[in-house]
Amino acid sequence: MTDVQTSSPEPSDMPEAEDVSQSADVRATDGQSPSVPGTDGVEAGPESLAPADVDREGDIAADYIEELLDIADIDGDIDIDTRNGRAYISVNAEGGSNLSLLAKADTVAALQELTRLAVQNQTGGYSRLILDIAGSREARQGELGQLVDRAIARLDEGAAEAALPPMSSYERKLVHDLVSERGYVSTSRGEGRDRYTVITAA
Repeated sequence: MTDVQTSSPEPSDMPEAEDVSQSADVRATDGQSPSVPGTDGVEAGPESLAPADVDREGDIAADYIEELLDIADIDGDIDIDTRNGRAYISVNAEGGSNLSLLAKADTVAALQELTRLAVQNQTGGYSRLILDIAGSREARQGELGQLVDRAIARLDEGAAEAALPPMSSYERKLVHDLVSERGYVSTSRGEGRDRYTVITAA
């Protein structure tokens, strides 16, 4: 049995988002950009939806996830939240649940894409909803923090810049925030799914 709960909007949270991708090694360079064509700058994305549209997205997504959990016979409580013009769907469960079967990064990314498609099928518009299962996004943020720390260590060893692997816009935004907190500078380069982040000293 799954329970669905709706949270009131929060004033601020993580900005622009897309999918979750796998981690990889940090690449240090001698100042030359890697072979991916590049553009720096702020991540771009579709305009934010009206609050009513975001609420509808969340309801559709929650219904879809609830049905999926019932089919898979997995227990989970679903929370719906809206932040910065985006629907956030969190699925959590008490101890003893088999929800962990769905909490791997690749699985969450695939389920998020399927959920977005289900929403788009009903609304006819692009969906930017974010799905979190059993704290998977918090765990991923920790992994990104480790990647950033390794990149900064390479800079401290004398590298002119350190490039992280390609990531979604959501993860690149998290990386930009982490890098800024540590007093360094980051830019995005590349196009589409090959877009990646380069870190340099301030």
